[in-house]
Amino acid sequence: MSDRKPELKIGARLTEMNNTAAIDWGTDPNPGLTNGSESLLRRVHSGLDPPDSRCSIVSGDYLYYHYGCDGQDDRGWGCGYRTVQTMASWLCFSRESGRPPPSLPDIQQALISMGDKEDSFRGSRGWIGTFEASLVLDFFYDVPCRVVHVRGGGAELEEVAVQELHRHFETHGSPAMMGGDRDNSSKGILGVCSGKHGSSVLVVDPHYYGKPLDKTELQTHGWVRWIKVSSLDQCSFYNLCLPLTGKRDV
Repeated sequence: MSDRKPELKIGARLTEMNNTAAIDWGTDPNPGLTNGSESLLRRVHSGLDPPDSRCSIVSGDYLYYHYGCDGQDDRGWGCGYRTVQTMASWLCFSRESGRPPPSLPDIQQALISMGDKEDSFRGSRGWIGTFEASLVLDFFYDVPCRVVHVRGGGAELEEVAVQELHRHFETHGSPAMMGGDRDNSSKGILGVCSGKHGSSVLVVDPHYYGKPLDKTELQTHGWVRWIKVSSLDQCSFYNLCLPLTGKRDV
């Protein structure tokens, strides 16, 4: 099922709670695939063994965006933006031509231009969630998204989220985004596996901040990893943002 209302309420509350002081955005106004992103890694999940027999995984290339990767210190508030950039990079690679992933200021300005945010959102530390992600991807790339609401609890996560993710990766193959209320940290989702002992999701975590790491280091330190669905917060609802790209190439 799809329900935007819970995250809209929480997104507004979190925006009000966050510091809205002006930000030093750094020297790179628009990091993109060929400007300021040369050190970003492609397909950081490659080499990880799937944990179960039935697996549906991202198809094609993407770049791993994370805190501070373009010189802009967004620790504590930018995880949703970074996940959107990772999703946008997949769209760039999957098309013959396309706009580079939008910068953080670009994302904020787009949400203001669409009327989703007030002018005070510009230069703020306001968080964004799956609903805002769907608006941004449609705005810059003309790609609509499904926003799927999953109520808390193991049965709902297994029966709704897992099946929706299998269907998404088998049909579209693009990275997805997950966020919730109690568990309000944005996660990029690159795959899902199911087996008799439960299901797992392949998470690319945008919260890494520090010197560039290689793919093996990111995996060793858990920034890209398979996690059991049962380990997610069972008291949190979750929303999924699923880009409705063209059918996956087989």
